[in-house]
Amino acid sequence: MAEQTAIHQASFDDCWNRIGVRGDSSCERLEEYVRCLNCPVFETAAARLLERPIPLVDLARHEAGATTHAQHQPRGATQSFLVFRIGDEWLALPTAIFKRIVQTRPVHTLPHRQHRAVLGVVNVQGELLVCLSLAHLLGFEPDTASRDDRARHDMPRLLVVSRAEEHAVFPVDQVDGVHRLAVDTFCPPPATLSHAAAAHTRAVAPWRGMSVGLLDADALFDTLNRSLG
Repeated sequence: MAEQTAIHQASFDDCWNRIGVRGDSSCERLEEYVRCLNCPVFETAAARLLERPIPLVDLARHEAGATTHAQHQPRGATQSFLVFRIGDEWLALPTAIFKRIVQTRPVHTLPHRQHRAVLGVVNVQGELLVCLSLAHLLGFEPDTASRDDRARHDMPRLLVVSRAEEHAVFPVDQVDGVHRLAVDTFCPPPATLSHAAAAHTRAVAPWRGMSVGLLDADALFDTLNRSLG
């Protein structure tokens, strides 16, 4: 639709890939700023991704029929998911939406952020992508009591996801890997989930003696677009 803007699209010159530190380093500004991250040109490009006002997010339309797709799968069918952890929550998204998994790297934050889920922008292989917090989008509250014990198992990564021409990045605390989950084990999300989490969760499934929340990729991307205006 015309009013929907791809998450990664913006009209700016990615000069850091041509004449900056990722290019031939011929930019005269490097003498002053040393790194492209310090340059106001880079900051202006980053700001253009986040400069639009943020409207209210309509989550209600995602709540009804969250498990309809699963109910129409043939008996014995499985689906492929990448399973990851954020805080104490084990979550999964369809494997097909992932472009890559990368090591953590600096997130270029900007002043006057209008949505707390927008962490800033991050450079992934020369592409400037919006970095968002799923914990904030889903309304997860950190459990400070188990933070120290949990941190011993943390292996932070950045997950790059895409839908058509839309791309985004979000940080996670641990990636377990790709798993095939049996569709006939999917259950409706529990009533105890927050409104935001329920609106983005299509089902929950048993996994290694725990429950993993299966996120709705389309609902997630729709909200990401709305969070950027």
